[in-house]
This record gives sequence, C-alpha cells and structure tokens, in this order.
Amino acid sequence: MNLYLRVVWLFLRSRFRSRLAPQDTAVTPFRVWPSDLDTLLHMNNGKYLSIMDLGRMDLMLRSETWPRIKAAGWYPVIAGQTIAYYRSLNPWKTFEVHTRILGFDDRWGFLEQTFVRNGEVHARAVVRSRFLKRSGGSVDHAELAELFGAVPGPEGIPAWVTEWAKHARPQK
Repeated sequence: MNLYLRVVWLFLRSRFRSRLAPQDTAVTPFRVWPSDLDTLLHMNNGKYLSIMDLGRMDLMLRSETWPRIKAAGWYPVIAGQTIAYYRSLNPWKTFEVHTRILGFDDRWGFLEQTFVRNGEVHARAVVRSRFLKRSGGSVDHAELAELFGAVPGPEGIPAWVTEWAKHARPQK
C-alpha cells in the first residue's frame, strides 16, 4: 500500500517540480518509512528496487516523455539490474534517488540510479531496459529518437556495464 501512496504523491508532486530534459538527472526525494524496513531495521533490499521504479517514473514525468510514451502505445520494461549497497538507510531518514540515462547500445537502454543521503552514496544501481510496443515487438532506437530527439549512444556506458549486460543474458 505504501508504494501506491508514493506513486500518487509522485504524480501529484511532479506537476510542481522543475522540468527536465530526458538526458538530465532526476533527483527524487524520499523518506524511509517503517513499512520499508527489514528485520534488521534498515531499508529492505527489495524496497530499493521498488523505489528505483519511482525514480525512473519521476524522470519520465518531469521530462514530459511519459505522455508521449503512452500515446505511442509503448511501455518500459526492466530486463536486468545490478545494485551495490554501501551504507544502510535507517528509519525516518530522508534520501534522494538520482536517476540518469547512461546511454543506449544496439539493443538496450542503460540507466544509473544512486541513493544519496547528505551527499553520501548509500547504494548505486545500473538498470538495463527497453521499450516494448503494446501491439507487439520492441521499439527501436530510430523510433525513440523520433519521439524524444537524439538518443544518447553507447559512449556513456562504462565498459563494465557492457560486459555485465553481455553476461546477463541466458546462455543457450
């Protein structure tokens, strides 16, 4: 239930926050609620992934790409993610999720999402994603560029991310 309230709050709040370009970094504020905690009383590792969804949605809403995605009959999917945890996020503490697009290779889009509290990184994730069409199939980069303008190329994707993505595919 807590996530649904956060989604509603995100949609309402995004109307009043500064506009972004798709290549900007969205900084989305949050607080650790009791429902976010695990048995050790810090934020549950699964909750990080749910909050990352909200960070990506904030970027799409504030860059005004979400209405265009919906109108085109597309939807984003996550094909893989990796996250490293550095420090705990404890009850009632505020933090931000910084979401930015790293770039696109021939098949995937890659984003970086960083959990920051008081200037310190608490966790960092890389997400491999793509857009699918409700009518079937994937959205290719030419279609993305047509809808959003230029699509960032692979030069912003770190080499380790490219290697990770290559090994994250199922082996035949």
